[in-house]
Amino acid sequence: MNENTTPGAARTRRLRRTALPTAVAALTLAAGLAGVQLYDGSEGRATGSAPVADSERTPGGWQQTAVPFEKGDITAVAALDDERAWAVGYHLKSYDEVEHVALRWDGTAWKRESALPAGVFPTALAVRAADDIWAGGSTLVHWDGKAWTEFRAAQDPAGRVLPEALAASPDGGVWSAGRAMGMGVKTGVPSVQSWDGTRWVRHELPDTGNGELNGIVALAEDDVWAVGTSYSADAASDQEPLALHFDGDTWTETELPGTSSRATWLSAVAAPSAKDLWAVGGSFTAQGDQPYALRYDGKAWKKTATPEAPDGRLRAVGRAANGSVWAVGGKGSASLGLRWNQAEQRWEKLAAPGISVRGLGAVPGSSALWAVGVATKGDLVPRIVRFGG
Repeated sequence: MNENTTPGAARTRRLRRTALPTAVAALTLAAGLAGVQLYDGSEGRATGSAPVADSERTPGGWQQTAVPFEKGDITAVAALDDERAWAVGYHLKSYDEVEHVALRWDGTAWKRESALPAGVFPTALAVRAADDIWAGGSTLVHWDGKAWTEFRAAQDPAGRVLPEALAASPDGGVWSAGRAMGMGVKTGVPSVQSWDGTRWVRHELPDTGNGELNGIVALAEDDVWAVGTSYSADAASDQEPLALHFDGDTWTETELPGTSSRATWLSAVAAPSAKDLWAVGGSFTAQGDQPYALRYDGKAWKKTATPEAPDGRLRAVGRAANGSVWAVGGKGSASLGLRWNQAEQRWEKLAAPGISVRGLGAVPGSSALWAVGVATKGDLVPRIVRFGG
């Protein structure tokens, strides 16, 4: 057995092909804002340019916070507490010069903390401590409080490994999920790797055909979930949602509720507990993308009721410290915010973040949430917004 491969089922690859709807970070952007602004919760427009006083904030609404550069894209966010959070993304310094950066929230403002190594193109973030941070994109890098160090993913027979999501487990583990691909996106296969303290180790996955993983959550070293999509060999546009579980020894594909759509996928997963998991994504319909959301009760995944929302693909999900579960997303100029209504057992529309969402992060010990991305209007201006707290 390859020393970079964990025990598991052998993978026999079937040819499955389609195009996966993914958010592509744009690098041409318009001017940013200098102060905290309040979103109106619908079209993402700011209601004022001056910092917003507490008395002027809409209770439970999304507030815009200033980004320390004018042109770029914010792709992921994670928090340790109300006064410590980090975000990663891109700063477009000139027409042809892009810098990958890490930002830090100090309780009052976002400030630039460091530049990431060139070529990272960060799309994922996992924060364990102020001096123990992982970011991933085209490669994997670690921040020790002073500098970033690159650690390449383990080699995969399917091709180059591209991490799409990162997760830190309570027992000290770090996990990455994404795809390994050769000549093109359609030939990619799901990929999972874990950090053993000195290097990244590849995990052998069950045969799911071509596809990719877009979300991962680790409850323990023997309880890890990854979600994404698998591609059908029958048609160029067919795809199905995919969920894999690791029990400490073997990865297993789990059964998911069927859909009538020929293209359904999962983009993110969150796990308040081993018997309460949430996964979200989208389904393609004649009316455009619609929300797709699942819940796991410790025994099986079940589809949850979502409202109709044109261009309503969900990109991120999270649970706030007050117990509320949120899912956010949208497409293009459409921004969507859903909150789980426990009494009625359904998702309901609430104030949207007002941005094209790339990532969502809950704040431990607070009811606050962070959402990051770019403006829904203009030339993709970087945005970081906060809910509640």
